[in-house]
Amino acid sequence: MVKHNNVVPNGHFKKHWQNYVKTWFDQPARKYRRRLARQKKAVKIFPRPTAGPLRPIVRCQTQKYNMKVRAGRGFSLEELKAAGIPKKLAPTIGIAVDHRRRNSSLESLQANVQRLKTYKAKLVVFPKHARKIKAGDSAPEELATATQAHGDYLPVGAEKQPVEIVKLTVEMKAFNAYAKVRLERTNKRKFGIRQKKAAEAEKEEKK
Repeated sequence: MVKHNNVVPNGHFKKHWQNYVKTWFDQPARKYRRRLARQKKAVKIFPRPTAGPLRPIVRCQTQKYNMKVRAGRGFSLEELKAAGIPKKLAPTIGIAVDHRRRNSSLESLQANVQRLKTYKAKLVVFPKHARKIKAGDSAPEELATATQAHGDYLPVGAEKQPVEIVKLTVEMKAFNAYAKVRLERTNKRKFGIRQKKAAEAEKEEKK
C-alpha cells in the first residue's frame, strides 16, 4: 500500500508516441533548394539588388523599444520631395514608397533624405531598350562596370553617439545626487500646499 497523502498512480503509457514524432531529414535538401531559388531569383531580377527595394530608417514603437532603429515600409512623400525624387519615379528605380507615413521629427527626415541622396549617387539606371537611351539613364561606361548588389546595401544600424569625457571637479565630487533628487521630489509634492499657504498668508497681511 502507498504511504502518505500522494497522488493516486494513474499513468497513461499506451500513446503510440512513435506515430507523432516529427522528423527533419529533408533539412539539407531544403537548404540546397532555397539556395538555388535565391540564385534563380537573382538572375531573374538582374541588375536590381537581391535584397529588394531601399527602405527608410524608422524607430520602433513604444517607449520600451523607441531607442532602436529598424527598416520601415517605405519613404514618405515629404522625404522624396526633399531628396528631389518624383513619387511616381521612386518605385521604378528601387525605392519603396509609403504615402501614409508622416515625419514627426526633423532628425528622421534629414537622415532619410541623406539615405536617398547616397542611394541616388550610387544608382546605375539601365535603359529599357538598349538602343534607346533616355534622360536619366546611366552612361554606357557605367553600365559596363555595373554589378548586382547582393545582401544588405546601405544597412540599417544605430549610429554610436560620441562619448564626451569630462574631468571631475571638486564641485562635482561634492554634489549629492540622491539628496538633490529627494529634495526635488518633496518640492514637487508640496508645491500646491505651499502655494495655498502663501496665498492665505498674503490675504492675512492685507487684512
